[in-house]
Amino acid sequence: MKKITHYLYTYQSSIYKLLLFVVSVFFIVYLLPKGGSFKYQFEKGKVWQYKNLYAPFDFSIEKSKNQINEEEKQLEKQLPLYFVADTSIVKNVTLALLNEFEISFPDSLNLDLKNKSKNTLSNSLSVIYQKGLLSEDLTFSESREVIIQIKGSNKASKNLFGNFFTSESATEFLQKSISDSIFNEHRSYLNNLYFKHLKTNVRYNSNKTLQHYEAEKTKILPTQGLVKENTIIISKGEVVEGDKLQQLNSLKQIYTSQVWSESNYNWIVFGYSILVVLALLMLVLFVKKYRPSIFENNTKLTFIFFNIILMIAITSLMVRYQSSYLYIVPICIMPLILKAFFDARLGLFAHVITVLLLGFIVPNSYEYMFLQIIAGIITILTISELYKRANLFISVGQITLVYIIAYFSFYIIHEGNIIELKLETFGLFVLCGLATLFAQPLIYIFEKIFGLVSDVSLLELSDTNSKLLKDLADKAPGTFHHSLNVANLAEAAANEIGANVMLTRVGALYHDIGKLKEPTFFIENQNNNMNPHDEISPKESAQIIIDHVISGIEIAKKNRLPDRIIDFIRTHHGTSLVYYFYSKEKEINENVDITKFQYPGPKPFSKETAILMMCDSVEAASKSIKNPDYTKISTFVEQIIEKQKSEGQFLNANITFKEIEQIKKILKQKLINIYHLRIEYPD
Repeated sequence: MKKITHYLYTYQSSIYKLLLFVVSVFFIVYLLPKGGSFKYQFEKGKVWQYKNLYAPFDFSIEKSKNQINEEEKQLEKQLPLYFVADTSIVKNVTLALLNEFEISFPDSLNLDLKNKSKNTLSNSLSVIYQKGLLSEDLTFSESREVIIQIKGSNKASKNLFGNFFTSESATEFLQKSISDSIFNEHRSYLNNLYFKHLKTNVRYNSNKTLQHYEAEKTKILPTQGLVKENTIIISKGEVVEGDKLQQLNSLKQIYTSQVWSESNYNWIVFGYSILVVLALLMLVLFVKKYRPSIFENNTKLTFIFFNIILMIAITSLMVRYQSSYLYIVPICIMPLILKAFFDARLGLFAHVITVLLLGFIVPNSYEYMFLQIIAGIITILTISELYKRANLFISVGQITLVYIIAYFSFYIIHEGNIIELKLETFGLFVLCGLATLFAQPLIYIFEKIFGLVSDVSLLELSDTNSKLLKDLADKAPGTFHHSLNVANLAEAAANEIGANVMLTRVGALYHDIGKLKEPTFFIENQNNNMNPHDEISPKESAQIIIDHVISGIEIAKKNRLPDRIIDFIRTHHGTSLVYYFYSKEKEINENVDITKFQYPGPKPFSKETAILMMCDSVEAASKSIKNPDYTKISTFVEQIIEKQKSEGQFLNANITFKEIEQIKKILKQKLINIYHLRIEYPD
């Protein structure tokens, strides 16, 4: 039992990585579709690259969506329209009109005119109501068949839509009916009387028409024709289009929708597992070789895998429930976030691996993968200094534009025209761009959950009005001023060699916060001629000086500074010697234990921490130069940094000789600017 416990304790980090890997593979495989897949890849308008393909069995040819839509449109045009006729209106209107006519006809003594007028009105109403007067303006074809149902009965009759009267055609019909010259004096009266009582008697029954259409639509067959077994579908070198494209799509659909046996299902899962393991293994090997610090940190490794699984899960749900909105999922958030916390190279590599895995899930996988990889590259290339809000908006705009251009290009390749191009799809890309802006709050959330630090947090930490830096300014003003100078030097050096500028500056601001514990023991904070080191031994003095590193780490952890900032505190002196007090002790005792006068380390292990060590030593020692000029400063900088190199302080940092020379050059320029000669003003 002890051996097992010891083994688990010794290899707990490796065991965790293995479990993380296995769990990630399990979740991803679980999210992948478990149906079969068609082993041939083809696209409309492209040449068939494989050998001649014969039908493996009898199968029906599926109609394309366009064909089915066209058939539905034709059906809609051909089906009869349903109307309801109200016969009670005819009786009521006729009776009311004739009754008023008898009472109000102006020339009642002229019986011949009166009878003619009465017959004309009666006949006009009879003709109009016999054909039907519509209650609304409709735009159907005049030759469209209609079915008129009598209200309150089961009787129905057929007619043509063009035979109906509208209010406009009814007016014209009446004008023709009373066009005879004998009606001249009473035409206005007859018009007013006619339209006073005229009411529509036919109403369009849209519900009944729609019900009939939906019922008939279900009778449209989804297939057309049959392909017999061993019939050649397509030959090598033929272009995939027309009937051949439909046959291939039909065969592919049969394979992907096939219900597999338990044995087949297990083989499919096994195949998926191998591919997912290979993809994630490539990511792990990349991180191990090129980002060993991330590989050793289980929290960071978990964060990377979490982002990959999250993107696959969201995309999988979108494909399953609303695949038409697939491009709303902001895949580019992942490389953006990984770049914010780590670097661009890792962000792009993880993005490509994720897109490759999504190729198993999404329809039109090649098109999707091309779009997402291009968008990911644009994300990595365009987003820099994420803490500047404008940069994110500009980058999102560029990502959206690339999406639209690439999708438009694919569409015209597939269709050969832009007639049926839907602008709504471009709207999806705009929504995807807007969703990518959610990266900012996500970064904050991930910082709190995983304890990571981004440039946005670094910007907040660089505020000199923060509590910790204000305490440093109040209690150790000399150290605070020294930290500001070091931060300026380090920022310029980091910018020169392409290191993380914001991280370097913030690390420089906080590197000496350990001096808050005993500020007066450091010469920059001594305001009088009293030096507390005069009253203690060199060994004790050296210990106090060395302890400011340990104190700094304690203060940083107490104030919840990120580990990346604590690394600067831990490494800014490396394993160097407190030479001044070592020399004083050596004057007293020849057999000095040099380890008592050395900082505990570790040595700097990144470009940023190496930059801080150089800038800190140069800035602190530069105060001792008398009458500084370019020659003195140049020699001084060379001596300090060469001494650090000879002691092996930069062996663990991924910094080159060329970069060190560039840093020297920058430090010399900056120090010359600081110590430049001024004109002596007269009294």
